[in-house]
Amino acid sequence: MRIVLAPDSYKGSLSAKDACDAMELGIRRAIPDCDIVKVPMADGGEGTVRSLVDATEGSLHTVSVQGPLGEPVSAVYGILGDGSTAVIEVAEASGLYLIDKEYRNPLLTTTYGMGELIRHALDQGCRSFIIGLGGSATNDGGAGMAQALGVKLLNKAGQPIGFGGDALGELDAIDIGQMDPRVQDSRFIVACDVDNPLCGSNGASAVFGPQKGATPEMVTRLDSCLMKFAEIVRRDVGTEILNVPGAGAAGGMGGGAIAFLNAELKPGVEIVIEAAQLEKHLKGADLVLSGEGQCDFQTERGKTPYGVAKAAQRNGVPCVLIAGSIGKGIECLYDSGVISVFSMVDKPMALEQSMQEASRLAADAAERVVRLFIGGRK
Repeated sequence: MRIVLAPDSYKGSLSAKDACDAMELGIRRAIPDCDIVKVPMADGGEGTVRSLVDATEGSLHTVSVQGPLGEPVSAVYGILGDGSTAVIEVAEASGLYLIDKEYRNPLLTTTYGMGELIRHALDQGCRSFIIGLGGSATNDGGAGMAQALGVKLLNKAGQPIGFGGDALGELDAIDIGQMDPRVQDSRFIVACDVDNPLCGSNGASAVFGPQKGATPEMVTRLDSCLMKFAEIVRRDVGTEILNVPGAGAAGGMGGGAIAFLNAELKPGVEIVIEAAQLEKHLKGADLVLSGEGQCDFQTERGKTPYGVAKAAQRNGVPCVLIAGSIGKGIECLYDSGVISVFSMVDKPMALEQSMQEASRLAADAAERVVRLFIGGRK
């Protein structure tokens, strides 16, 4: 029997790779000689770098870059097993978690460190990039990233503007003539699971600004600055980003990636499925197991188990989800390739205990699923 293991991470307890290892342990108690293929998964958010590095036997690289408030931070990115594809999470260099709550200010935060990570990967020979946008502390439209790659953002006096969303209010011209030429020779795919435009009531500043520390007055200022930024990008770069769905992701980084990297925005789980070659591994499989911390009605909205189940359905492979907990609305998943959803928890216990025992619980749940699956086939 061939079983594919393709879970997401179980936040706070198991990485996707750890979950695969635990499930394998349980399965081998039921079928010692089972052909098990482990494909750690993610949906473009937190954990994407490690999942794809693990799935492709790639490597991790740690670089000192400029953090969101200008301080040096150690950021990790991955190079996949092909040796030419870099996978980068914006949060590593420009993440909200890097700033204490009292110091969060999207008027000042920059994505410059993100550009430094891209430059470092270019130096390693990478010409294909996967970028995850979740968890940023910024609202600069990717301007800092562009500056790190050699783009000149100039004020009326022809001098470079500063960093941060507020500095875009001084922007008068954009010169891409000195941008790193290797960018034009590279392909950028951005994991983007939101459709927010750059500006307006549903834009980057209004929707995501408050969680990054923006007051209502800051939101108004940031939105105005991004509007000006989009107008000058259209005039000087020749790219329209103002109303593009997803341009508002990560404080406008979606728009900046389109403008300066010629990036393609795609749902995160689709990117990971392609990069990890999940569909190839599903060929000839009898069963696929996936899962995440909680499965509920939101799982259908592009999360990892949903993407895995759809891929399994396309290949005629039944899919079972093993969840840390089961929430409301999982019935919607039964039309998407999921044949059943199992909870890992095997007795009444506190959340803290279930997280501490997650490895054992995942192994035991996988064993139960497989024993039931074998019995059903007989």
